[in-house]
Amino acid sequence: MLFTGSGVAIITPFDKNNKINYKKFNELLNFHIANNTDAIIVCGTTGESATLDTNEKKELIKFTVDKIKHKIPVIAGTGTNNTKTSIEMSKYAQDVGCDGVLVVTPYYNKCNQEGLYNHYKQISDAINIDIILYNVPTRTGVNIEIDTLKRLSMLKNITGIKEGNSDISRIATIISDIPNLGVYSGNDDLTLPILALGGHGVISVAANIIPNEMHKMCKSYFNEDINNATLLYYTYLDLMKKLFIDVNPICIKEAMNILNYNVGKTRLPLYEMDTTKYIMLKDCLKKLNLI
Repeated sequence: MLFTGSGVAIITPFDKNNKINYKKFNELLNFHIANNTDAIIVCGTTGESATLDTNEKKELIKFTVDKIKHKIPVIAGTGTNNTKTSIEMSKYAQDVGCDGVLVVTPYYNKCNQEGLYNHYKQISDAINIDIILYNVPTRTGVNIEIDTLKRLSMLKNITGIKEGNSDISRIATIISDIPNLGVYSGNDDLTLPILALGGHGVISVAANIIPNEMHKMCKSYFNEDINNATLLYYTYLDLMKKLFIDVNPICIKEAMNILNYNVGKTRLPLYEMDTTKYIMLKDCLKKLNLI
């Protein structure tokens, strides 16, 4: 198991020229170390991996590993809809010292279940570090069926799955029937329910601005302090929801800029949120005394 608790799906900050702002990114990494984040997930959806070119991804992954220095696990998003490219990126992540990779299901060209199994098997065969599967059918149009997941869990280094959907019954089935596979919530607002079912944590968007609180929620639950875990969950539940009133990561970047993190804009085709949504998000941050 790569980690338990709250892993941050870290954003990628850009400067005014829309280039990666490494000075700011270093500040964010230090911020997460200081605030008890349990793992860094770099080059994921929240990190705008879809609009990072290959060299940018490689530079960002290596930069993260070099700065974190094994204080906490670093997990790189290396999944694409091209098996060969996914293998190459996963090998690179292993070579520069990542602790694991997060591999999304192939998107757009999609695949059947046998194609899905062989896609992941070839990646697994090519590397020795841990693999967390990423199942998010609303974005990819592909769902890892339970029988396929059972087969995948038997591969040597597939140790976890990030479930980016709200099918609680499915998640309960995974935890019950595939106990060797760690389950991470891909939705912040389902963190506590999934922990209650036996999940291992969350790969969190909200942790970009409330890392210690997300960490404490998970830690409290694992320490059987259910009251505190529940209090934290309900305190920040509205924020978790508001961060998804527009396409992720538009809202989290807007929130961070409101809070003076100065992380820049999203890259096109992602675009700034409209005024109504912006006011809703800002009001939520005010109610929580974050501003």
